Amino acid sequence: MLSDIEIAQQAKMLPITKVAEKLGITEDDLELYGRYKAKLSMPLLQRLENAPNGKLVLVTAITPTPAGEGKSTTTVGLAQGLAKIGKSAVVTLREPSLGPCMGVKGGAAGGGYSQVVPMEDINLHFTGDFHAITSAHMLLSAMLDNHIQQGNFLNIDARRIVWKRVVDMNDRELRNIVVGLGGKAHGVPRQEGFDITVASEVMAILCLASNLRDLKERLGRIIVGYTYTGEAVTAAMLKANGAMAALLRDAIKPNLVQTLENVPAIIHGGPFANIAHGCNSVAATKTALKLAEYTITEAGFGADLGAEKFFDIKCRYANLKPDAVVLVATVRALKMHGGVAKSNLTAPDVAAVERGLVNLEKHIENVKKFQVPLVVAINIFAQDTKEELEAVRKYCAKHGVNVALSDVFARGGDGGVELAHEVVALAESGQADFQPLYDSELSLKEKIAKIAEEIYGAASVSYAKEAETALKQFEELGYGHLPVCMAKTQYSFSDNPTLLGRPTGFTMTVKNAKISAGAGFVVVLNGDVMTMPGLPKVPAAEKIDVSDDGVISGLF
Repeated sequence: MLSDIEIAQQAKMLPITKVAEKLGITEDDLELYGRYKAKLSMPLLQRLENAPNGKLVLVTAITPTPAGEGKSTTTVGLAQGLAKIGKSAVVTLREPSLGPCMGVKGGAAGGGYSQVVPMEDINLHFTGDFHAITSAHMLLSAMLDNHIQQGNFLNIDARRIVWKRVVDMNDRELRNIVVGLGGKAHGVPRQEGFDITVASEVMAILCLASNLRDLKERLGRIIVGYTYTGEAVTAAMLKANGAMAALLRDAIKPNLVQTLENVPAIIHGGPFANIAHGCNSVAATKTALKLAEYTITEAGFGADLGAEKFFDIKCRYANLKPDAVVLVATVRALKMHGGVAKSNLTAPDVAAVERGLVNLEKHIENVKKFQVPLVVAINIFAQDTKEELEAVRKYCAKHGVNVALSDVFARGGDGGVELAHEVVALAESGQADFQPLYDSELSLKEKIAKIAEEIYGAASVSYAKEAETALKQFEELGYGHLPVCMAKTQYSFSDNPTLLGRPTGFTMTVKNAKISAGAGFVVVLNGDVMTMPGLPKVPAAEKIDVSDDGVISGLF
């Protein structure tokens, strides 16, 4: 059996100019990055603004488990399935972070015969967008500390700096550090720390900005700290946003690649959904909507995280109206939610599937709250039994939801035809009447409670003193109208990663909150969520290698 990277390396890719031709894009509107990658030009994006939109389909999933759900694989396979039935489609995905690629997750370009290619390039540096985001973020960090060193004209309180540094790698040693040591010439000593680049507000801004002007204005609104009198200090006050935007001039342009079956794919931006808003860029999604009948996008982790943020943050700001949702599940993952250990997942166990279906049930209920029709896609494995699959079908039928089997990992687009037909029927049914979960006029605490109680199923929400103080300050500063971006574990509806299935009666603990004024949301930190992950005991990087002739191995 071939590995993902071996399958990708055997792909018969088309020159990216030929892929672009399928969308009516000429070479004049491409900025080529070799033979198989290109950025879409800003003039093209501007010309497309008044073109009609196609259908928008979100792919999300049940609560993740170590057994895997295959959300990205299903997203790619669905687009290939749509192409098989004669529909034009574009996949829009996030760019992978080097952190999990070298850590535990491996690559993030799909899997099996439903991948985006060139797989190695996409997973390793790609077109340099993440490096540009890191550089822009770090420029602001450097200018902030330099301002304090050079006299501190703005009277910034070094004890109230809220702008951390970032790097696109899992490195727990950088979570808490001290900078400015070595004497007066080397800066002002203070406690500092690093987040991973995908948690950077610059990443969120890039993904929500509509053009360069909007990007620069949003960068200017970033709050880096506070003065001794409690006034907010922004990037614009440090005169940093112009240079930051210059570093991001090319990064804001969406990247065009292709699937294994040569279906166009736009991959752009990459915030995590457990610590950020978890969606690819607005520019990528809006562009795809103008270019094809169907835009297939995904949101990170389970629907309680990625889908909620897609609906309440991305759709709210970009005025997007999704037409259908695909909710991905696997029999293996349902068994884990039903109490089966990972080592025993291959053994048939209908009872465990039935116990685990409560997790799927809650996600179905949650998606319906946004008034968008959905289909459950079962990403099938060879060891799944007919009885186990039938248990899922019967359960979903009771909730008025169809189930489609997805065999896109093994069969590519052919394995996604059943799902493609279901999606077309839903998207063209006119059932969608999208509504966000909450109104902007609610207080920050009311929004938090709405998500915690209605989406997560919490009985109540408790707040640490730091969180109480932060949320009160944000409302006093005039940010109470912003949506909230909940940061919590992806492994449970709760803030406790060990509570699988559908936990009830629990209390969500809000430990702190921070303002992302440029992105336009308040980040709410629940439980012990980390914004700088660490590497596992055996990092994936140990298996990655490159041969003397430049062929990469070990990515998966």
